[in-house]
Amino acid sequence: LIQDEPLIFEQGGEGRKGYSLPRWDLEEVEAKNLIPSHLLREDLEGFPQLSEIDVVRHFTRLSQWNYGLDSGFYPLGSCTMKYNPKVNEEIARMSGFANLHPYTPEDLAQGALRLMYELGGFLAEITGMDHVSLQPAAGAHGELTGIRMVKAFLQARGNGRKKVLVPDTAHGTNCSTSTIASYQMVEIKSNENGIISPEKVAEQMDEEVAAIMVTNPNTLGLFEEHLAEIAEIVHRKGGFVYCDGANLNALMGIVKLGDLGVDVVHINLHKTFSTPHGGGGPGAGPVAVKKELAPYLPVPVIEKDRGIYRLNDDRPHSIGKMRAFYGNFGVILKAYAYILSMGSEGLKRASEMAVLNANYLMKRLKDYYHLPYDRPCMHECVFTDLFQEKYHVSTLDIAKRLIDYGYHPPTIYFPLVVKAALMIEPTETESKESLDGFIETMIAIAKEAEEDPDLLRQAP
Repeated sequence: LIQDEPLIFEQGGEGRKGYSLPRWDLEEVEAKNLIPSHLLREDLEGFPQLSEIDVVRHFTRLSQWNYGLDSGFYPLGSCTMKYNPKVNEEIARMSGFANLHPYTPEDLAQGALRLMYELGGFLAEITGMDHVSLQPAAGAHGELTGIRMVKAFLQARGNGRKKVLVPDTAHGTNCSTSTIASYQMVEIKSNENGIISPEKVAEQMDEEVAAIMVTNPNTLGLFEEHLAEIAEIVHRKGGFVYCDGANLNALMGIVKLGDLGVDVVHINLHKTFSTPHGGGGPGAGPVAVKKELAPYLPVPVIEKDRGIYRLNDDRPHSIGKMRAFYGNFGVILKAYAYILSMGSEGLKRASEMAVLNANYLMKRLKDYYHLPYDRPCMHECVFTDLFQEKYHVSTLDIAKRLIDYGYHPPTIYFPLVVKAALMIEPTETESKESLDGFIETMIAIAKEAEEDPDLLRQAP
């Protein structure tokens, strides 16, 4: 790869052209004689003159700087940047799906309605919940949908609660969601093991608390092992348990969140169920709820009656629409195809491999990078730059040095609960050879920090 590509204004030579056209039999007329002067562009000083091949090569080389999952290992923590089977992309592009207009009459869209209805059932089964809405467009949108449903439930009973509990190891969107829903956010500090303790929750839980928003596994990659007990504490005071299910690829097939007392959970289809993540979307954040919250689901709700699928808008307690139509159908479709192709055992195997890969990586690197919570992790692990600090090498230096080696850096400086964090998520789709290559590079960088720290500080 050529990494020192000059600007296009710095290339070319006098008299070069990017086109060659045949002679025409029309008289040449100057633009100023045909187009009003105020619509004409002024001449650009130094405008580059290049041949067609100059232009094509310039932009082709720039395109090769893009980095994605098809390029290599992408260990972005908290985001699950895993490889997704291309067959699901092909299915989503089939004309019968891709060209289906959202205003198509229900009688002519039975296949699509059946697909969405069945996916809702799959997601309910995976999470241990009772009902699902596919409407939310992404994770944070799913959070807002869930908390609005909690609020509607409480207000219908004249219970105007004011607070939401959010652990310091939750996703940052949990704080934003509670604020946007007009709740006061109350932070719960994690304990020395990186998880929340029932005692801390009991101290803050009262009749003013509408819900607790828990990310499980949390942003340290650790399982909230006291969640069932915490749910009991919250329920005794009349509150709800919201679970951020963005990290579901560590649990699916192994843990049903509903069995732990969770009342509402969103699911990031673009993290867990086969949609390429990043690049601005699209995503999907379906919300699964227990039956007491079902009357408040966004409309329309897909129902099945005597083998016919219908969209029901007649739901007087609904919080209304959260977005146009019925959700991001292409993402929903890919998730449906992925779940069918994997089956229950395949989904469980994916979770097991995600956890295995993260623990393998953590075990291999903990002698070279500081591990603030030295205990088995779930799908990701968090290191810091504490060992490199004495050489005046920072997390940022390490991340930029990884670019020199051709790797996309992991998430850095998040979660905020860990100073100078290096948050690495290998996902289930990476081979041992791929992980070993990354590990050896990280070890090499740790040795460079000790032997030649200036080299890292100049990276990339």
